[in-house]
Amino acid sequence: MKHSYLTAGITLPGFLRLLRRNKITYHPRYLIRILVILQSSFWSSVFSVFEKVRYKKKIEETPLPDDPVFIIGHWRSGSTFLHQLLKLDPELMTPTLFQVAIPDSFLYSHRFYSPIMSLLVNKHRPMDNVRLGMDEPQEDEYALYRMTTFSPLERLVFPKSVAFFLNDYEPIPTKEKDLSIWEEKLTSWFKKLTLQSGKTIISKNPFNSWRIKELSKLFPNARFIHIYRNPVKVVPSAIHMWKIVHKQNCLNSLGKAPCTEDVISILDNLLQVIRQDSTFLDKEKFYEMRFEDLEKDPVHELTELYRAFGLKQDNDLAQRIDEFLKENNNFQKNTYPLSNGDEALIRRKLQHHMEYFNYE
Repeated sequence: MKHSYLTAGITLPGFLRLLRRNKITYHPRYLIRILVILQSSFWSSVFSVFEKVRYKKKIEETPLPDDPVFIIGHWRSGSTFLHQLLKLDPELMTPTLFQVAIPDSFLYSHRFYSPIMSLLVNKHRPMDNVRLGMDEPQEDEYALYRMTTFSPLERLVFPKSVAFFLNDYEPIPTKEKDLSIWEEKLTSWFKKLTLQSGKTIISKNPFNSWRIKELSKLFPNARFIHIYRNPVKVVPSAIHMWKIVHKQNCLNSLGKAPCTEDVISILDNLLQVIRQDSTFLDKEKFYEMRFEDLEKDPVHELTELYRAFGLKQDNDLAQRIDEFLKENNNFQKNTYPLSNGDEALIRRKLQHHMEYFNYE
């Protein structure tokens, strides 16, 4: 699926709420996307009813896990690679593309969607060469957006101006009623993940970088992994990513891809918030990891992570990591041109972070 993959899979009531409070552009490109979303929303709504009938009581009786692990950090900082590695541990579970794409009915509808999605889902992500598949790890903001309709992604799909959508957003709903819905949907989804797997949940979601305090209240024993990378690499890669995601998912003609200063501003704010809010966490609940080190020696870095969190490391994990790396040894990271002026701007604006993380 090359277009509208962020919104396809939302239930019909959810999509209608989004349409009521947002503007669309009446152009064939956007109207076709809306039709695609509408038909997928119909089936999502049908399956969600069947899931409620069959699983509502079991979901309610499932204890809310209080100890998920949240991978945070800016986009393009290596969180996907870390997510993939942790998926190799049989004691851990990472939300899958299917679970975030059809969050309201994944317990019931997997067997019905599987033949279709196996054909429609691209083999690689649109912004890079990372492998995609129904059961591959995926970012769970996509589930939150579909379930609650309260997500910064709303402004990406329905831009209100030409400003970069992340320049004007709230990490959680500001109205008490909306926040209650957001929390209820989030916790219910985590209960469903627990019901299906019974394992420790490893969530990857850059937006959660701004939600450390809120998530700590909902999940008292939650742990957070902040993975970071050289900003000189992060900024141009993030620009490329948002350009593609916006182009493939927007439903009106407003909005634009971010410029270098936009991404610098967001990265600066995100790193400041993580540094500030992590001080409220117990030492054993927060861990920082350098992507370049993880890439160089993943076994060592995961061993250090497990030790810091007091997790039991599976005896065969090192072998699984080695096999995973061999299977993906042809993976080529994308490279992006960066002018001397832009690199100088990144270094000047983010100098304090680069010094803090010891980047030259």
